Amino acid sequence: MDGIDHGPAAPGRPPALLPKGAANRIGAARILCHPLPVTSILIVDDHPSFRATARALLETEGLDVVGEAKDGMSALAEIQRLHPQVVLLDVHLPDIDGFELAARLSAGGDIAPRVILVSSHDVRDFGRLVARSGAVGFIPKAELSGAAIAELIG
Repeated sequence: MDGIDHGPAAPGRPPALLPKGAANRIGAARILCHPLPVTSILIVDDHPSFRATARALLETEGLDVVGEAKDGMSALAEIQRLHPQVVLLDVHLPDIDGFELAARLSAGGDIAPRVILVSSHDVRDFGRLVARSGAVGFIPKAELSGAAIAELIG
């Protein structure tokens, strides 16, 4: 075998060429079922392992991760340099609180990126901070997906 799941061919269509495995088929299904209105994302998180995992997941789902930042100050610099459409922003950063940074970014007017807050905690742990921050929403890190992003910014 060639390690490729050729899948059933629909009449008149060639078989899909996807790497074998359920995760790959699910990721491909998400891409096909949820057109994403986002072309560029900046991931801001102080944990390199989360940034790497989030990047791999989102790129697999067809999103363009244009950069990463490990804290609020480097996020501001990367936003100026890269002009991402969406900033995926951890609420706990070592220098600037994620809620404060979200509020600063959302006050930027029409050219400001859309901010989605993320955390390993549940949204209920933050009370009204998410709503007051100006972010378009919140995604628990364990539930991060292209579909979840699309739902918030769609």
